[in-house]
Amino acid sequence: MNSPEATVDVDVAVIGGGLGGVAAALAAARAGRSVVLTDEYGRIGGQVTTQALPALDEHPHIESFGASASYRAFRDAVRARHGGVANPGAGWVSRLCFEPAVAQEILDDLLAEAKVTVLTGRAPVAATVRGGRVHDVTLADGTVIAARVFCDATERGDLAPLAGFATVHGSEGRDAYGEPDAVPGGPDPAAQQSFTWCALVEHHPGEEFPGAAPAGYADLRHRLSFDIAGWDGGVHRYRMFTDGPDGKPPFWTYRRLRATAPELVTLNWAANDCAGQDPLGDPAGAERAGRELTAAFVHWLRTEAPREDGGRGFPGLRLAPEAAGTPDGYAEAPYLRESRRIVVDAPVTGHDLEPVAGRARARHLPGSLGVTWYHVDLHERTGHPTPVYRPTAPFTIPAAALVPRGAVNLLAAAKNLGATQIAAAAYRVHHGEWAVGEAAGTLAARCATDDRPVGDVLTDPALLVAVQRDLVADGVPLAWVADVPAGDPRFAAVHLAAAHGALEGERAATLAVDPDRPAGPADAVAVRRAAAALGADPSTVDTARAFGAVLEDITA
Repeated sequence: MNSPEATVDVDVAVIGGGLGGVAAALAAARAGRSVVLTDEYGRIGGQVTTQALPALDEHPHIESFGASASYRAFRDAVRARHGGVANPGAGWVSRLCFEPAVAQEILDDLLAEAKVTVLTGRAPVAATVRGGRVHDVTLADGTVIAARVFCDATERGDLAPLAGFATVHGSEGRDAYGEPDAVPGGPDPAAQQSFTWCALVEHHPGEEFPGAAPAGYADLRHRLSFDIAGWDGGVHRYRMFTDGPDGKPPFWTYRRLRATAPELVTLNWAANDCAGQDPLGDPAGAERAGRELTAAFVHWLRTEAPREDGGRGFPGLRLAPEAAGTPDGYAEAPYLRESRRIVVDAPVTGHDLEPVAGRARARHLPGSLGVTWYHVDLHERTGHPTPVYRPTAPFTIPAAALVPRGAVNLLAAAKNLGATQIAAAAYRVHHGEWAVGEAAGTLAARCATDDRPVGDVLTDPALLVAVQRDLVADGVPLAWVADVPAGDPRFAAVHLAAAHGALEGERAATLAVDPDRPAGPADAVAVRRAAAALGADPSTVDTARAFGAVLEDITA
């Protein structure tokens, strides 16, 4: 739906149509709410469509557990469109690489089936707010969106500040939370991560696609290379079509999206990683710089990149506008690695995600509304060129990270959650953004249904449990559990109890819960605490029974 409307009045409005926005809209619609989804670009999908990056960055367990039923259904649909091929692009960065058009078709179908109203090509420009409640949001074409609850899933985290809620960007600084990877000292809003303006390129061996050197090529030439400075302090060396001199796989197959001729890749490499810009405060200037850098990289690949035969350049590289869905083969939108982040009382920090000795999961955070996992992956920040790659342990999405301070009916639904720059760098990838959006959409639907302020989820245990029950009913895991899948009749009980600390005993050491084994001494203590948090009587907990049966008792 793209024609201007005077006013759209719905239960839940999701502003921003990336993966977080799509997941939020689908979740709210599943709950029976009327939903509108808007986006500033011509299509929904964000990373997998307009940003031309449908090579999914995911955790190592994604094929078996650690994702919701809806995200799994999206992945399954991609494979079904390719006749069951596991990885259509066979890119080595991901278990699932595919073309943007496939993602577009699937997401459009899902939203249409869910009866979500979709408005594209319209950015939010104004909001009416009274007493912390957003009454309506005006889009660039004059359409007014009125809703009981709003979700901010914009790529830059635009809606929260537009509505007058505090946000932060760049680095909070090391002084704030003692994170070793934060920039030294106090806050540095300018220390934003680099972004990438991707382009889709086909390879046509034996053909030539000449072109003059783009503007600024001479000044950018020194940045263009197959080699990457690694987080380990060394330099990783690559070749175009064959393994590199130190055994690294080929550059060409890194983010290959189509493995059949003509092969197609998306260019998202260190060479076109655009740093030193302000994509939040000066998006137009950042766009110019990002596109110029990627244009220079394309020219370098065609004319100067070292070939395995000792020659230079691969002239058979063709920009692919048909695949990108744009006139020139460049992405419609930038791939931003961070956005503005909402201000909350206790943001998730890098400390909350780091591995803990004797535990398989990160530290327990109360109020889980979902799970995700990725390493802290910070690219060059303005003024701080050294990248950061920091291991994490499997972690969750706490409700407290979704509610902006002072908001009555606004939630964060993408990479704008209440987390520090360090922690947000682990939440930002494809499945993480989907999980945050799904949590926000489910909470939004519950608050719209019950006519509750969104902040009540932080103070009313009954509301929190109600939202968690909504999530597990839709196959959303609330904890990292390897051996109780969504189809298991104990799924809801295990995940509800785990979200309230039931896995903090002996079972903290492994992701397998082993639900048929009785509880050990530390398990018993943890389960009784979880029972109290869930409103059950801890004194009635019989931990001599199978662990799964005990959890069913306390969550009944």
